[in-house]
Amino acid sequence: MLTSPKNPKVTAAVRLKKRAFRDQDRRFLVEGAQAVSEALGEPGALETLFTDDELAPLAVRARQAGVEVHEVGDEVIRALTSTVTPQALVGVSRYLDRGLDALPEDGCVPILHEVRDPGNAGTVLRSADAAGAGGVVFTASSVDVYNPKTVRSSAGSLFHLPIVRGAETAEAIAAVKDRGFRVLAMATGGADDLYRSDLSGPVAFVFGNEAHGLPADVVALADDTVRVPQAGRAESLNLAAAATVCLFEWQRRRLREGEALENIIGAAAHDIRSPLTAMKGFGYALEKRWDIMTEEQRAVMLQGIVHDADRMDTILRQLVDAARVVGGNLEIFPEQVDVAELVLALAENQRRDPDHPAVEWGGEAVTVFVDPARLKTTIIAFMEALVWWGRDGSLLVEASLEGSFLHVRVSREANDLTTEDAESLFIPRRPGQGGGSKIGLFVARGVAESQGGRAWGEVVDGRLAFHAEIPVGF
Repeated sequence: MLTSPKNPKVTAAVRLKKRAFRDQDRRFLVEGAQAVSEALGEPGALETLFTDDELAPLAVRARQAGVEVHEVGDEVIRALTSTVTPQALVGVSRYLDRGLDALPEDGCVPILHEVRDPGNAGTVLRSADAAGAGGVVFTASSVDVYNPKTVRSSAGSLFHLPIVRGAETAEAIAAVKDRGFRVLAMATGGADDLYRSDLSGPVAFVFGNEAHGLPADVVALADDTVRVPQAGRAESLNLAAAATVCLFEWQRRRLREGEALENIIGAAAHDIRSPLTAMKGFGYALEKRWDIMTEEQRAVMLQGIVHDADRMDTILRQLVDAARVVGGNLEIFPEQVDVAELVLALAENQRRDPDHPAVEWGGEAVTVFVDPARLKTTIIAFMEALVWWGRDGSLLVEASLEGSFLHVRVSREANDLTTEDAESLFIPRRPGQGGGSKIGLFVARGVAESQGGRAWGEVVDGRLAFHAEIPVGF
């Protein structure tokens, strides 16, 4: 048993309380059962363990892992620890930090700029781990991640995800931007509300000093400034609390996106089943009854097959675009489009279905620079919704150029729906939740918003109408 704080092994560990010696030895102290247990979960991290009971489960586990274990007295434990009532377990671990190249290509990364409180820093690290972040950057101006209080506050999360230490803030921001991350500077007076901000795709949050926040030169490097909205009278949130809110809002969005994508896939599979069943029925009838059919009957069935094939193609396009919208990576391929010509071609195509209502063109003569495939998908989605949710009568398609936006409106006599009902149809629905396409309107809105436009539904003067405003080039 080691009883003297002056023992060389003990003094070598005690000196790691100071940063200069930690950096010299590239070792740091790990205090408490939770942190020691997590350190043992990282192969080769823990090198030495001091304990008051060498038969304690963690001590036995450490020895089995090849860690040097020393039983020590109370005076040695007090010398090694920095807490008033220490746990009698203190380890020595090698440094774990990695370079900026270890950061992920996706996910979420908090960047700490001039964060000086070790408890705050450790809590941010713990929250980042709990929220599933891909790493944490402790910039050169922030507290040392290996500060004993930071290590304790992290509760072992230090051993769970990549840690970058000592990078300059501008260098760290440039590195995540090179990976395609959107950089959000968190500020009390941020221009955007966290709960309304776009958190899709890779996101890096930059958190600043507890007292002064982020300086202007760092804010200028970010893509947006974002605030955590407050309803009460508190002046501001504690840094660690604000960071935790941001990280878990990011996680919540990811979970919601995953649920939305699950709904989309299920809905698309359901939508595909109907035209696929019809095509199989037509094919079977043609194969078995070809010789006894009239030319007119054959033509009707072949037209039905073409119509259902077009329907399946539309659904598959919607599914692909839905995945891209959810993933935040939708690409637009614009070209010159005569909108009237496109609508009339769609109307002609819909005539293949004898039950489809007539389509009327009532818009201006508009030729614009937009993505024709996405415009076509949007109009088809509007038509399909009106077939299911409108009354009898034709579909009216209108379009006009309003400033730098193409405004498309498709309407029909309304059923018993309100504007609120019309808006709810833009949410992906699981199979069995009402008729019509479950994802068409979701995709139409997502495609419009991805381009900086919008899509909405309303009931006005007895007509159910769906609108899209899409930015155009000239």
